[in-house]
Parts: sequence; structure tokens; C-alpha cells
Amino acid sequence: MKTKFKCIALVILMVFTSSCFEDGDDNVTAGTSIKDFVWKAMNVVYLYKSNVNDLSNDRFATNADYQNYLDSNETPENLFEALIYDRENVDRFSFITSNYFELEQQLSGVTLNNGAEFNFYLVPGSTTSVFGVVRLVHPNSSASSANLSRGQVFNKINDISLDSSNLSSLLANNSYSLGLATYDDNNTETISDDLIIDGNQTVTIVKEGYEENPIFNATVIDINAEKVGYLMYNSFVNEFDSELNVIFGDFKSQSIDHLVLDLRYNSGGSVQTAAALGSMITGQFQNQVFTTLKYNETLESNNFDYNFTNTLSNEEIINSLNLDKVYILTSNRSASASEMMVNSLKSYIEVVQIGGQTVGKSQASQIVYDSPNLGRENANPGHTYALLPLIAITVNKNDETVPPSGIVPTVNLLERPAYYGTIGDVEEPLLKAAIQDIQGSNRLAFPSENEAPPTGLNALNPLETLMYIE
Repeated sequence: MKTKFKCIALVILMVFTSSCFEDGDDNVTAGTSIKDFVWKAMNVVYLYKSNVNDLSNDRFATNADYQNYLDSNETPENLFEALIYDRENVDRFSFITSNYFELEQQLSGVTLNNGAEFNFYLVPGSTTSVFGVVRLVHPNSSASSANLSRGQVFNKINDISLDSSNLSSLLANNSYSLGLATYDDNNTETISDDLIIDGNQTVTIVKEGYEENPIFNATVIDINAEKVGYLMYNSFVNEFDSELNVIFGDFKSQSIDHLVLDLRYNSGGSVQTAAALGSMITGQFQNQVFTTLKYNETLESNNFDYNFTNTLSNEEIINSLNLDKVYILTSNRSASASEMMVNSLKSYIEVVQIGGQTVGKSQASQIVYDSPNLGRENANPGHTYALLPLIAITVNKNDETVPPSGIVPTVNLLERPAYYGTIGDVEEPLLKAAIQDIQGSNRLAFPSENEAPPTGLNALNPLETLMYIE
């Protein structure tokens, strides 16, 4: 998520556990008090508590058993990791921090941004060398001032050739120069003979305070006798709900016949905003369940339905299109509320998903502190540890969740390094595929070997995929 974090308002119980051993910090040695907080907090809030035997309420018969268990984990981090359910396939996102001040700053949007977003690929024929492609340039940013543009290729930062070992550290600099390059596909569809050719131009970009507008592009395209509304929306941010509603008012006034919702770079955000957007797309399902947020068995009284609505949170009337079909563009950057949008709408209307398989993350998180009610107030002054565990999951009206492996698209078509195209242009490959389907043309995808980005290089971190609740 690229905007400020909102705490989830839980009607949270004040008792850490109902297990049969005594509950009290006096029974825990000073050296394990942080680990005591970790276990008890996870025992209350963790979404997958019932899947982790060591979190069951009757796990420990005595305080001595509990103390021995804590002592068997060398650090709070080790204990936290031991309590995670299926880290590789299911919960890839919960984490622990030893400094919640830094975490709060990140979640509050106190970060620097140069306005450029990249995708990274392995150089054909190499297992370590990397090149990047500019996927987005945000307006009024350092990147836009430097005339960087979507689709430009680079293979060096600060004159250092990129590889899988130095990429993260080079991108961490507040200022850096991109060494531009050329992608040569040799006029074939085969990726193995493609070349990355060094250039002699550099572009310097600088990170600075920047607030991103999630509404990146909105336009109406005339296709023969039909009108297609196109919207690239990059984060579910409630501060921009009114502006989003204005866009749909324009779509409505122009009587669009089809909508292409581009969520390929949208990694999450507000559940309430997602429900509002779903209501803008439809309109015929008012007060029916859009999505349900479900907690673990300890907190199931917090389960909550988000319904289709005809008003925003500020009571503004929603502009609804009453569509019974929508095209949604996705990628391996589409996560959280974006996946919830696909999953929730498909139980009511036809959803044609074009692009790549999504992340597979439809759970919500909350910062958990070492305090009587797990909130920030009265947090233990003796340390700055905090948790950011998965605490709830969204399901559609049919009680279906997003698969941990992600949602497989209707039309598999990923961005190709040789040609990204211009966002909103009818020749941009993903939008073009949607238009072809609207016109009844054949759906053509590039060969799969040209589609898969290198594993790990474009991975989202947990803070980018947060789903939050007002």
C-alpha cells in the first residue's frame, strides 16, 4: 500500500488467553517478557491460530511448561516465525519488528519516492544479471521532471551493472542514476536470443516527499459504435473516493458500454473503498453483501459484512454504472483489495480478468503492541517490539476466498519487456486484449516464456499489500 495506514478497529478482548495455566507476567522471567507478549498476542489475534498447535489454548499444562517453551526459542523473532502457519504457501506476509516507531513511519506514508516504478527481469541467458523496465512514471515527480518514460530499459545504476545480489541496495539510495539500455528481441518471439545493449545515456532521479494520486489514468475510448471506459487505479485510498466518484460520474454521463478496470499495479488498501468502487461498477445490488471480513474463532464476534451501497462514507451519492460485466487487468503486483474486487464481483457479474496471476493475499493486518488491549496506548515502555500479523480474511457472498496461489486470469497476458506500450492507449497490450474481446476478436497471448518475470526480483513486501479497515 502506498498511502497512510489506518488501524483496524477491533472490539478486542482484554484477556490474552483462556488456557489452563495461570495468566500473569509475574510467572514469566524478565528475559522472556517479549516472547511472552509475542505468544499471547498471536494466541488472541492470529487468523490461523487454529492451524498452529502451539497456539492452542490448552497447549501448556503449567506455567513451567510455558516458560520452557518460551526459553526453547532463542529470540522473539524465532518464536514468531515458529508460530506462522505455512510460511511458504499461505502466510507470506505476517512479520515482527523490534522498532515499531520505524514501522509506524512507513505505514503513515512518511517515506521518500522518486516517482518511478520498475519491473525487473533476468538478462536472457543469465541466472544473475538483471535489467529493469520503467513501468510507471508518476506526474509532478522527480522521474517525470527527468523525462523518464514508461517502457524505458536500464541495466545499470550509478554505473554499476545490475545483478540479483546488488539490486536492492542500489535502489535503496535516495538518489541514483539509471544507465539506459536497449532491448533487442532480434525480431523473434523467442526470448533466449534477446539482447540487452548498453546505452550511453543516464537519467538521475531523487527520492522526495510525494503523495501519489491512485487514479493514474481515466479515459473514454470510442470503439466503432461503443464506448469503453478505462481506469488505471493503483491503490484503494479513501481520501480519493470523491475524485473516483467524479470519474464514474463522467463515465455515466457518457453512457459507456464497457469498463476496463486496470489493477495491474494495485497492491491493496481500504476495504471500504473497494466496496464503494464495486458499487460504482454495479449499482443493482444495493445492501447485498460485497465482501465479509472474517476473524479467528476467538474474535469471530468482529466478523463484518461490507455491503454494496449508494453513498460514500461522506454521504455523497455514488455514481453507478449498473454493469453486468467488467474487464479487470491484473499482474503479479495485484494483491489484497484488488484480489478482493475480482473475487467479490465475480459472484454477482461476469468478470473477464486479463493479465497475470495475482499475488494470493486477501487477508487484513493490524499492528499489535505489548499493551493491555494490544493497542498503541500504554504500550510496554521496556521495549519497542510490535507485530503485524494477519488477523482477518475476506470472502465473497459464496464464502469463497482468494487462493493463496493467486487468481488465475481468464486471458493470460503479461507485459513484455520489448514493448510495454502507453497506459490508456488502445495499442497497449493488456488494454488491446480487452478491446479485442469486446469486439469479439480472438484472444492472443504472447508465448509463456516471454511472460514470466524472474522469481523474487519483483516480490512485494508485506507493507505493500496491506488491506485496512476504517
